[in-house]
Amino acid sequence: MSEAPKKLTKRLIDGLEASSRRFVVWDADLKGFGIRVETSGTKAFILRYRPKDGGRDGPKRFVTIGRYGALTPEEARSEARSILGSVAKGADPASEKAAAKIALTVKALFEEFERLHVAPKLKPNTAASYRSAFNAHIEPAIGRKRAADVQPADLLRYQAKLDDHPASANRVLAVVSAMYAWGEKHGFIGEGTNPAAKVTRFGNRKRERFLGLEELERLGAAIKEGETIGIPWEPDPLKKTKHAPKAENRRVMIGREPAAALRLLMLTGARLREILHLKWQEVDLERGLLLLPDSKTGKKTIVLNAPAMLVLQELPRTGIYVIAGTTVGSRDEKPRADLKRPWALVSKRAGLSGVRVHDLRHTFASYGAGANLGLPIIGKLLGHSQASTTNRYAHLADDPVKRASEAIGSTIAAALDGKVPGNVVALKK
Repeated sequence: MSEAPKKLTKRLIDGLEASSRRFVVWDADLKGFGIRVETSGTKAFILRYRPKDGGRDGPKRFVTIGRYGALTPEEARSEARSILGSVAKGADPASEKAAAKIALTVKALFEEFERLHVAPKLKPNTAASYRSAFNAHIEPAIGRKRAADVQPADLLRYQAKLDDHPASANRVLAVVSAMYAWGEKHGFIGEGTNPAAKVTRFGNRKRERFLGLEELERLGAAIKEGETIGIPWEPDPLKKTKHAPKAENRRVMIGREPAAALRLLMLTGARLREILHLKWQEVDLERGLLLLPDSKTGKKTIVLNAPAMLVLQELPRTGIYVIAGTTVGSRDEKPRADLKRPWALVSKRAGLSGVRVHDLRHTFASYGAGANLGLPIIGKLLGHSQASTTNRYAHLADDPVKRASEAIGSTIAAALDGKVPGNVVALKK
């Protein structure tokens, strides 16, 4: 429906309220210029015109000029006059825009999505995960296709290839869906073109893996070995081994910082990025706290136990990051990207098959729960999102949180040193 033409001013537009159906208010001064109000309350400037060659009876075309707020009425009216001027010269901007939508490739759509939305509005870790999913999966599969041509079947076929990696498959679908939804909303592609909307994602196949005390003891020994004398390796029997080093020289060091990072992950239950991106200025050893300005769940405080504090005290301060990254000491210093190589070495040496770095966080939580410390306390220690709003300042909580952290840290530290406490019973898997 539409109302009688009115002079489109800021005051008038601000007073327009959404209804059960979208409607348009046309401008009284410039024919074809109007403001469209969606049922959601979103307001956008539009222009209605007839192509020059269509005559008075030709089909009407519509062009969305932009959203109210991003554009003022005066700016939108000026843009409408410019478009009408090009129409008078024979242009058909609505058809040209439709053609551009059809021609836009998936790669081009993602680059606009990343430039205008992901990079400036999402957290760096989230932006990095979007780019990683695109580079590893989306671009090789459908990057060169026109966005309008991608069908649900294309995503179903690729999903089938990732059957053994359901989490990755679901992540790909989530990124594709977000990209298309953003593209539709902002006019980069036509409405109703999202191919991920009709693809069912894999069910939740999460597995919980907790390390027992014996496994922790083996892992602690492997980390110490990798940090001090190196982890032994054997030449590939399928390759030439004539010039392979002697057995006593076949050892790989994992480094002091990676070893410390793995210990901190076990002793704090922190997420991987929380440790790798941790800066010395966020470490408060006097109060036994890590004061993270940002994390997956927002601002977060990690309560340190004595073993974790000892790990931090023994680390040299070579740069701004606790776990030294790249170009240490320079202005372009970057945090360490991952622990894949050292974790692969120590987990294999410890005989831990199928164990992920993230399982160290599960292990921390499991020993807390097994000691009957209470889920609210464990939630505080881990910084779970359910408790993030009320526990934003966890360092002000009462002593139970500190006691919980100490109890967990002591148990894990003893196992890492090969000293299994006599009063601890291994949890059933």
